[in-house]
Amino acid sequence: MIRTATATVLLALATPAFAADWTLVSKIETPATQSDATRLKKGTADAANLNRFGFYSDLVFDAKTGYWYALSDRGPGGGLIDYATRVQRLRIPYDAATGAIGQPVIDKTILLSGEDQLPFNGLNPLWLNGDVATLGASFDPEGLAVGKGGHFYVADEYGPSVYEFTSSGQFIRAFSTPNNLVARTANNMLDYVNGRPTIVRGRQDNRGFEGITLNASGKKLYAVMQDPLVNEGGSNDGRRSRNVRVVEFDVESGAATAQYVYRLEPISALNAIDPSTADDFSATNQGRSIGLSAIHALSDTDFLVLERDNRGLGVEVTAAPLHKRVYRISLSGASDVSAVSLAGSNDLPAGVVAVGKAPELDILAALHAAGATDIPEKLEGLAIGPRLADGRHLILIGSDNDYSVTQSGAGEQFEVCVNRGTGERVSNVPLDDDCPAGLERIPGTLISFAVDFSH
Repeated sequence: MIRTATATVLLALATPAFAADWTLVSKIETPATQSDATRLKKGTADAANLNRFGFYSDLVFDAKTGYWYALSDRGPGGGLIDYATRVQRLRIPYDAATGAIGQPVIDKTILLSGEDQLPFNGLNPLWLNGDVATLGASFDPEGLAVGKGGHFYVADEYGPSVYEFTSSGQFIRAFSTPNNLVARTANNMLDYVNGRPTIVRGRQDNRGFEGITLNASGKKLYAVMQDPLVNEGGSNDGRRSRNVRVVEFDVESGAATAQYVYRLEPISALNAIDPSTADDFSATNQGRSIGLSAIHALSDTDFLVLERDNRGLGVEVTAAPLHKRVYRISLSGASDVSAVSLAGSNDLPAGVVAVGKAPELDILAALHAAGATDIPEKLEGLAIGPRLADGRHLILIGSDNDYSVTQSGAGEQFEVCVNRGTGERVSNVPLDDDCPAGLERIPGTLISFAVDFSH
């Protein structure tokens, strides 16, 4: 029987020393043109930058209400289209016996608004504010957690920033971003838009906070960077580094209280997965094309994280994917590196201990074993949902399809249309126009797993 999620979920899961038992149950796709609830307002046009769903830059389950919340990011067009950032409240039907899911139902669309009551905007700071050094209301939300009173904690890439909102999307406060994460130029000027070599320290462009979670007690927030800082790693080049920072925040004060090192899988191991391919990851792909996309707490110290490559079905043509995996990490015994530079080497400094890391799930292997061929590039949402009838948990992994929109170097936006059977692709369809016959936009994907943490 398919039913909607109820509020029965274990928030502090048992943490055995071995991987849980993951069973892939279902994979569903939703058309890219799915509109969100703002489409229901009288007189609202149907347009990508107004009400296209946007899918799963992150996904979280609220056990108290039974709702799922999906985060749309900065909107279509790579930060070059005016877009009111938002959270989607969903009902996701599921089979209580198997964990099979049905199409999500958008119950409510919640715009994220500032103190001036105006929505935060996906436009990058230069386009919105006319200044690369002014963050203002520019917002690229990528990580989502739900706390007391239904408050949203949203992690953003532009800052990188962590903001708290009410359940209706009204801004409450900003958490304190550690100085070493903020992008600066050689003359110490803020720059929230450009990449290397213009910025010489802080987060890489489009590689800020990518996931966020409350720990089991609700006293700490943990936000993960997508990739290493721009100046850390061999040759002071974050693209060469494996070392990604996990940032701890105190919920009560909003202060950043610690930073830990998570080590990405080495590209040598990933290139060895398929020795026959000529599409090896290069040295500068290590900390740029491999990264973290999501984090979800299991306890106060243990977490699931989603690590992936940037290959698969997406708005750009890429090689075949090699790396989409879930790991379990532990902060117990890890070093606080808040005051430690990781520049100059791809190795850790003497005495620095990274977070513990153990494999949980090879998503690619599970999908291939089930006969799936279209693997989304951007698997970005991971959420532990309700318990099933046999005691297992429903876990959903969702994709960000970039609204199936790409852009030219001049900033003009186009629909991406594909034929997944033949491989045909066009990326020059004017925004909001129909795809040519036989082609479709890239859909959003949800994958459900039934997971036994007890064995």
